[in-house]
Amino acid sequence: MRWAGQQIDVDQPGALPGMASIAGLVRSVTTPEFRGITFHEVLAKSALNKVPGQSRLPFDWTVNPYRGCSHACRYCFARPSHRYLELDPGADFDQQIVVKTNVADVLRRELARPSWGHEQVALGTNTDPYQRAEGRYRLMPGIIQALAESGTPLSVLTKGTLVRRDLELLSSAAEQVPVGLGVSLAFAADELRREVDPGAPSVRARLDVIREIRAAGLPCGVMVAPVLPWLTDSAEHLDALFGELADAGATGATVVILYLRPGTREWFMQWLGEVHPELVKRYEQLYSRGAYVPESYKRAFGEKVAPLLRKHGFDQASRHRGDRPHPVRGRYPGLPRTHRHPEPSVQPAVTHPPIPEQEALF
Repeated sequence: MRWAGQQIDVDQPGALPGMASIAGLVRSVTTPEFRGITFHEVLAKSALNKVPGQSRLPFDWTVNPYRGCSHACRYCFARPSHRYLELDPGADFDQQIVVKTNVADVLRRELARPSWGHEQVALGTNTDPYQRAEGRYRLMPGIIQALAESGTPLSVLTKGTLVRRDLELLSSAAEQVPVGLGVSLAFAADELRREVDPGAPSVRARLDVIREIRAAGLPCGVMVAPVLPWLTDSAEHLDALFGELADAGATGATVVILYLRPGTREWFMQWLGEVHPELVKRYEQLYSRGAYVPESYKRAFGEKVAPLLRKHGFDQASRHRGDRPHPVRGRYPGLPRTHRHPEPSVQPAVTHPPIPEQEALF
């Protein structure tokens, strides 16, 4: 198991099957405030994770203070990672949350090493660092401070409204190092969001967070991810969503179509069969060749989305007209390397994709 390298063996009679064998487990906790969720507190030996070279991402390092996520998104690409803990990628991923309680202290030690190259560190690449557990454990302030004080650029991608708690801290960090913020939002209304992202904040709450990030003087890109075929891929839905994002002041929009790999695929298709059984055969055909939609769907979708991005100012031409910063083009957003505390009207936001292999259309 991947947690076998973490040290401190403490017997935990109440632990789940498989969890008691994890070196590093200190205790398992349940509280009425988080009904149905168990937190497994561990002492980690490392905080920085090296991104595999084949991932083609614009950063090489990540920090993930949590494993599992109470947002309970049906499509979450990170679900298969729970199998490394001998837990299932379905309900266990939503309800059995691993917390690296010492992550900030370990990170400080790693960043102090002479060998550390001060490369960008991305947060929110696996599970959301501002999920509900962060309200209890408050790990992010220590992580942000450690990165900024060491001179390490950072980016954060989240659906969580808890990020507003740390906006002052993030603004201070942006005076020391490049800081990028991104919000993930793929729904224009809450009806479908409640079905697909049952534990995540509402659409309105996330739009308000974008406004607050911008009011704090920070750029905020948006990951419109994932777009769900025949559920959220219509021109009408995307037009409404892009309009809301523009009104909230988003500085960029990156559009990503649903990606289904084993572990996630089964959980998503189970939900689809229960709520939208009429779409099951269409999804099976669309994803019959693997985790990605075929090129024909991608091309048709791109032709539909491009004029909508232009309409709302989320394209390269809009930047040249001076309307608002352009969204990330090409595969993924990059990190501004020459400006600290970038002026939003000049510098695009820093975001990062939800999964290493996923293709971003815009």
